[in-house]
Amino acid sequence: MRRSELRRAVEAGRATASGLGLQVDDVVVIHDSDRVALRLDPCGVLARVAPLGHLADSAFEVEVARRLAEVDAPVAELDPRAGPRVFSRDSFAVSLWTYYEPARAEITPADYADVFLRHHAALRRIDLNAPHVTDRVAVALGVVNDRKRSPDLPESDRRLLGDTLEGLGAALSTENAGDQLLHGEPHPGNVLNTRRGPLFVDLATCCRGPVEFDLAHAPEAVGEHYEGADHGLIHRCRALNWALFSAWRWRRDDQMPDRAHRRVAGLDELRAALDRCGPG
Repeated sequence: MRRSELRRAVEAGRATASGLGLQVDDVVVIHDSDRVALRLDPCGVLARVAPLGHLADSAFEVEVARRLAEVDAPVAELDPRAGPRVFSRDSFAVSLWTYYEPARAEITPADYADVFLRHHAALRRIDLNAPHVTDRVAVALGVVNDRKRSPDLPESDRRLLGDTLEGLGAALSTENAGDQLLHGEPHPGNVLNTRRGPLFVDLATCCRGPVEFDLAHAPEAVGEHYEGADHGLIHRCRALNWALFSAWRWRRDDQMPDRAHRRVAGLDELRAALDRCGPG
């Protein structure tokens, strides 16, 4: 967020928790992008604060978390003192979550695969209206094909992104026999290593698609420990993920920190991933 907006977001998170009678003496910014995550001490709360335009996404995330908690999924939980709700304060949507102290040990590929298996099993137990992966692809294509929304994107890279999104998205729409609810963006940054074990966070990205789409966000070794995974599909999904990532970075209004570097890196990763896919 811009500095002035970030100050207001921090105050919105602090005021929301204080309004519930929670003690907030210190606020630490854990993550800052189009939305922010704040650690509130000493009450032990993680506040997720987004512009009010993201209210629907925040409400969806809270509903996903509520339902997954009922089936004992390995996910971060909402703070019980706040309940499963989204608060509106000063043009921001605020949700309050349990803060987990990180464990020191790294998550091994086998443990990462195990938490995937448990999470996917839990997702199969809930009924939720969620978009398909291809809906996300369609939104990204809209950005790539609209020069007003992505004015800085070089034409050669625009063609690369457009062809990749269209081709892999179309292929994914025909390979839907094993589709189910997914996390949507379970990259290492969205997996907390806690004393309770690995827990998924950032649940607003929940969507439908093949489990390989989730696995493609993780380090390559993780898929080798996931029984029954289609490794060719993982490679195609990894290329699709990098195309999606790159499309978001070339949006005119993208607020990801270090965007200039990420624009170039994303396209480099996409080309490398496409090479791994092989012919066709």
